[in-house]
Parts: sequence; structure tokens; C-alpha cells
Amino acid sequence: MHAVVTGATSGIGEAIATALARSATVTMVGRDDARLRAAAERITKAVPSADLILERADLALLKDVRDLAERLDLPDVVVSNAAVITDLDDRTEEGTQRLLAVNHLAPYLLLRLLAQRIETRQARFVIVGADPTALARVPVDLDDLESGNLHLPDPDLTPFAAYGRTKNMNAMFGYELARRLPTITVNSAHPGIIGGTGLGRNVRGALRKLGDELGRTAPGPEVGADTPVWLATTSEVDGRTGGFYVDRRLTETAEHTTDRDRCARLWRESAQLVGISQ
Repeated sequence: MHAVVTGATSGIGEAIATALARSATVTMVGRDDARLRAAAERITKAVPSADLILERADLALLKDVRDLAERLDLPDVVVSNAAVITDLDDRTEEGTQRLLAVNHLAPYLLLRLLAQRIETRQARFVIVGADPTALARVPVDLDDLESGNLHLPDPDLTPFAAYGRTKNMNAMFGYELARRLPTITVNSAHPGIIGGTGLGRNVRGALRKLGDELGRTAPGPEVGADTPVWLATTSEVDGRTGGFYVDRRLTETAEHTTDRDRCARLWRESAQLVGISQ
């Protein structure tokens, strides 16, 4: 089995790669060569038999995503895990909002391009999402995918709320992708509230304090990796697609994420942004 894991150089992504390395060749995707090598050394120490392939790609850049999709060996499993929390005005050299690019446009483009290459082979896509209960309060504004209309009393919380919207995009994309792929199963997972992910390294104020506290008290990345790895490998979900799982249990998400018209519109808007056919 060949598995691809994005965001594999730390946190939950590294834990997913470590678990999969016990039974699969794992391609680790990260944006920094030194961090890729360091993570690979840690994984090899934990799993001496690990067969690892290192792929550097900055998922904030659509060009890098396209190049990655073209050069990857065809995978049996893809775990889309990479995510960031950044200021809304942080833009890439391509002019795209970094938050939207990494969290939504990159998985949208990568999984669509890989699905075209995989064609009729069986495979599994796993999309790492976030808490569906909390995310019910931050529906995606389909007229404002960059969340420029978000105005919270505490501006330090705005990036986190916008991040929540992108994670709802992940769920919506997962549902729509599952409807469109006949042989590739697509499922999403909430890893839980996990410490040591590094996701909040750029946040400020009260949110930074909360993140620091979670880092001390919440379970570690290995716990967060459990459900994504289970979805990637277990025979219990053979042929089951279009689900969202929490603690290995199929879970409903908010109606605004499952509405077919909304999911289809997000698909179309995203296709336009990344420059591929609908």
C-alpha cells in the first residue's frame, strides 16, 4: 500500500505517517526539506522498517500543488491533513489568501487531480476536519470565501473563526467529492481537541493562552491520528463513502455543510479559483 500524508512534518500529520509506516510506503508532504528530514528520522526511529518518500511542496502555492499531483506515485490512500491559522490579510506570492489556499484550495486541487490520475482504481481519500459541533456556528459564506466579512468583538479571534469556515469547506468538499467519485471512497474525520499540533503558533491574545493550555492538558497527536488512520486502513469502512467520523463513529454535521446546493456551489467556486474545469 502507498499512502500520501500532507502536513506530515509535525503534530497529527506526523503521527498519521508514523502509524501508516507500520504497514505501508508513506509519502510525507511538507514545505521544508529540513523539517521533512527531521520528521522522517523520528518516524524511522519509531518504525525501523519504515519506507518513506519525502516530497517538498508548499501547499499555499497552487503551482506546487499541481506539480505535486503530477509527480506523485499513484497512491492507494491520501490523508489530507495540512492546515494553518493565519491573519486574513496574509497572501501568497500568487495573490491567494494563505488561510484559504492551504486549508481548502490545496486539498480541493490535489485530490481532484489525483482522482483524475487514479481513474477507476480503488483508493481512499481521508480529509482531516474539525469539531462538527463547534463548526455548526460558523457556516461558510459562499459569497465571501476569504471571510472578509467576519468582524468579531475581539479581532484576535477572527483568524480562528475564519479557520473554522475553511474546515467546514473541507466537510462540504468531502461530501461533494464522494458523490462524484465512483471507485474512490472519501471520508472525513475530526481528530479531537489535540495538543502539540503547532496549529496555533500564529494566534494571539486569549486564543494563544487557550492554545498553550491545551498544549499542556489535551491528548497528544497520536490520539488525533487514530480515526484518520482507521479510515485509511480498516476493512470496516470498505465501500463506505461520504461520511464524517468522530472517534471512529459516523457523525452528522451541520445542515449548512450537507446541503447539496451549497456543496455544489462551493465546488464550482473552488474550481474557478484554482483554474480547473467544474
